[in-house]
Amino acid sequence: TLERYVATRGYLALRKALSMHPEEVCAEVDKASLLGRGGAGFPAGRKWSMLRPNPVRYLCINGDESEPATFKDHMLIERDPHQIIEGSVITAFAIGATQVFIYIRGEFGLGLERMQTALNEAYSYGAVGNDIFGSGFSVDVVIHPGAGAYICGDETGLLESLEGKRGFPRIKPPYYPAVMGLYNEPTVVNNVETMSNVPWIVLNGGAAFAKLGEGASTGTRMFSLSGHVRRPGNYEVEMAKTTFADLINAPVYGQGIRKGNALKCFIPGGASSPWFGPENVGLALSADAVGKAGSMLGSGSIV
Repeated sequence: TLERYVATRGYLALRKALSMHPEEVCAEVDKASLLGRGGAGFPAGRKWSMLRPNPVRYLCINGDESEPATFKDHMLIERDPHQIIEGSVITAFAIGATQVFIYIRGEFGLGLERMQTALNEAYSYGAVGNDIFGSGFSVDVVIHPGAGAYICGDETGLLESLEGKRGFPRIKPPYYPAVMGLYNEPTVVNNVETMSNVPWIVLNGGAAFAKLGEGASTGTRMFSLSGHVRRPGNYEVEMAKTTFADLINAPVYGQGIRKGNALKCFIPGGASSPWFGPENVGLALSADAVGKAGSMLGSGSIV
């Protein structure tokens, strides 16, 4: 709720961002080396910088989360909708977006209800809409429910769906969303969890975020752990400082394989990622380490 969010420093990052120059906000996110949390792991700051100059720009938040056994965005949508809204409005200010769309999977009934309630509260509070917090910056946010198509988790499939067409990927190159996206205007598509990190980065600085983790894998990340573990669930851990073995076996995380059985294999980053055998369980939760071993962290789902 708005009351609890504001009581825990909610919307302070937005107020701070609005007192900065948009390029300064972009620079902090760039300094943070925030990798996209949706699957591809593309740096958010670099994606923002690729937008072509244009009077109309769109920001689309990908909350479709269609990858099997991935449920961290679902939890963020239901449990912390204001954090997503705040991150989205900060991003809109940073990139000069004229409209924000938060695209949520149609099956997330409770999440859609809570996100819409939070958005209504944010409008009443002055955090969204005209002249946000008296800054002169205005932007509208629209919640758009999907219709349960796996392919709409792909950023261009999502854009097709937003335009009212059949969800189907666009061929790229030649046109990336940053050049020709929604309604053929420059568009940034970012994941829900990516947006949830933006307020912390603005409040604490990109350098503080980059101190967490290691190499290109900075900050913390949420992982959806399921399968034959004693305690499945979402766990937020520091990237590159935690291994798959930690996540599966540690008492504070998965608590080991059920019935004391041995690990046979695991999926490191959603059903689209190549599987690993038990010999790789010591790998760090790092995009570089997992990539070099032949797979990817992908959507953050470990089965």
